[in-house]
Amino acid sequence: MSRIPSKAEILDWISANPTHTSKRDIAKAFGIKGADRIDLKRILKELEAEGHLQKRKKTYRDPDQLPPVTVLQVKAPNEDGDLYGRPLEWHGEGVEPIILILPKASDPALGEGDKILAKLQGVPDQDHNYEARLIRRIGTSVKRVLGIFRAGSEGGRIVPIDKAASTEWTVAPDAAKDARDGELVEAEQAGPKGRMGLPRARIVERLGDPAAPKAVSLIAIHQHGIPDHFPDKVVAEADAAKPMGLKGREDLRDLPLVTIDPADARDHDDACFAHADDDPKNPGGHVIWVAIADVAAYVRPGSALDREARKRGNSSYFPDRVVPMLPDRLSGDLCSLHEGVPRACIAVRMQVDAEGNKLGHKFVRGLMRSAASLNYAEVQEAQDGSPNEKTAPLLEDVIKPLFAAYKALTKARAEREPLDLDLPERKIVLDDDGHVTSVAFRDRLDAHKLIEEFMILANVAAAETLIQKRSPLLFRVHEEPAPERLEALRETARAAGLNLAKGQVLQTRHLNALLNHAAGTDDAELINISTLRSMQQAYYNPENFGHFGLALRNYAHFTSPIRRYADLIVHRSLISAHGWGSDGLTEEEIERLEETATHISDTERRSMIAERDTTDRYLASYLSERVGNEFEGRISGIARFGAFVKLDETGADGLVPVRSIGREFFHFDPQAGTLTGSDTGLTLAIGQRVTVRLTQAAPVTGGLELELLALENAPMPSGGGQRGRRSPAGRTVKRKAAKSKHKTAKVKRKVERKRRK
Repeated sequence: MSRIPSKAEILDWISANPTHTSKRDIAKAFGIKGADRIDLKRILKELEAEGHLQKRKKTYRDPDQLPPVTVLQVKAPNEDGDLYGRPLEWHGEGVEPIILILPKASDPALGEGDKILAKLQGVPDQDHNYEARLIRRIGTSVKRVLGIFRAGSEGGRIVPIDKAASTEWTVAPDAAKDARDGELVEAEQAGPKGRMGLPRARIVERLGDPAAPKAVSLIAIHQHGIPDHFPDKVVAEADAAKPMGLKGREDLRDLPLVTIDPADARDHDDACFAHADDDPKNPGGHVIWVAIADVAAYVRPGSALDREARKRGNSSYFPDRVVPMLPDRLSGDLCSLHEGVPRACIAVRMQVDAEGNKLGHKFVRGLMRSAASLNYAEVQEAQDGSPNEKTAPLLEDVIKPLFAAYKALTKARAEREPLDLDLPERKIVLDDDGHVTSVAFRDRLDAHKLIEEFMILANVAAAETLIQKRSPLLFRVHEEPAPERLEALRETARAAGLNLAKGQVLQTRHLNALLNHAAGTDDAELINISTLRSMQQAYYNPENFGHFGLALRNYAHFTSPIRRYADLIVHRSLISAHGWGSDGLTEEEIERLEETATHISDTERRSMIAERDTTDRYLASYLSERVGNEFEGRISGIARFGAFVKLDETGADGLVPVRSIGREFFHFDPQAGTLTGSDTGLTLAIGQRVTVRLTQAAPVTGGLELELLALENAPMPSGGGQRGRRSPAGRTVKRKAAKSKHKTAKVKRKVERKRRK
């Protein structure tokens, strides 16, 4: 027979679990089964009659508590920029609850007066009672736009900087706020559409010259709502922090740990050291130390620093600046492992065998002192036989042992076979004034790979330790490709004459085999891009679904708590699991892990989009002086309105509008990813080589417009495929198009068979 809970116990449960308040949820929570459910139903009826509970559909709630899903009206932002909501349904007694709105990066911008349907989560012991997540907006405030002001005789107009926005806005003379022609402004809707059918706007903020040095990243920061100003309370809290001493820590200051970073790095949050293992049971093995700045010692749960770090989720990186997750007092000073300075750290000692397999590991909370701050290039040069004054004294005892350990790890990596994509990363070089001087591809040195392998191993160790100790954490999750994306990749491979086996459990080695077969062929880039597009996006989750791309079962982010909130959560979990202090993971944080995971996954995507937009704008600025020039490239995407082309020289993406290709109608097949001309049969498909002319470059939006000159080395016909033309060049294009079309024919036939089914 089940124990029937008291009325007080039921009320406590409902208060603590506002989203699990059905009779079934309550019965499950207290283990009530069978006929005992009748007694539970009786108690709930009594509580309802006594006014302690209200029944809403099939759930119960405390009348002094807000329902888990409710309608809010958005209030004006406070001095820190935080949004709060007022519940439109409040029937409780006493002071109206305070509700903090936590928007996701993908949510629409909210403003004062908006009405939203939101999911609420109670948060005890905070300066607010609830935190709200947007479900949908049901009433809008005034719409805002970021754009370039163009002065006119009767006020002016605003040209949006967003590439996806085509509508301009009119501005009355008394709503221009003295903005100058060409100035970047933020405006809000001022009423219904005015003259010429354009919406009317009033300027609310002037943001300066969009062409000014280093203004490009500011546009992205502003456009995507990335917080770039620390509230005074956060700065004051950071400024009050003091260096940590040895008390309660293991002394690691005699270990010659070194940091290896880019030459222009301002902060150093990870250090490493390796040496040959002297354990006779591990011949040819290595000991690898990885030490990470102890950010958790300074950023305590629930503090102003913690709330701001969680809000930002991560640092955002642009060619000319970094928008950090933490103030510079921490990120650039106390939590940066500067050379020769004692710094608090959490370190892991890992033992690997001669084949790079991890035999064991141990975490410690320590105090370290970096023996040297090195950069990738000088470390690589030292290993290659050209040490400089700084690396020469470290060559034998520090640098060579690091590479020896790395060589062992490469054996384990080769056995594991993580996904091995060949997609060079672009590097935009700016001068002191913020102008682009060159666009190149970043070097991939063994020194880079060494640090990556060490960090991956440390991340695995963190995940394994916390799993073993049953301590909650956030895993870095990367799931395998969705079936439909995998099928699209398989068809792309077939069209290129390659094969991706079917009917087996997909592993990264299968994809690597495809990539290796494509290597060195004209289709190599196509297969790499298509493989990347087939991948799911990695995210954070308190449940462990593994990391497909790295071919790892257990993986968490531990190595960058300065710039990722997920890593800070892992550090706190390690502190709690080892009993290192009172600054570990709190019960409240554990309850909010799923919500935190969703939020920081969103902020990560927000930063990625902002960084990509900034790169696009810098590339457009760089290429704006070369309008009219011809470029080689490859079709990287197909849409109904045209073909996207990735230029070989810079990696920039531009659009060939379908209207510019010819006067014939082009049929868009989204399944096959093709555009096919109705008259000539000309087929455009992903992966085709093209020659294009740059016709327009818009630095403000980052847009490039291209003209198609040749497809697969066949020149386009004069007149662009006009109806009735059958010139020799046109026939050449048709023959070339037929050959190209053959590559995608199998795809189209398969799609057609599916449609018939």
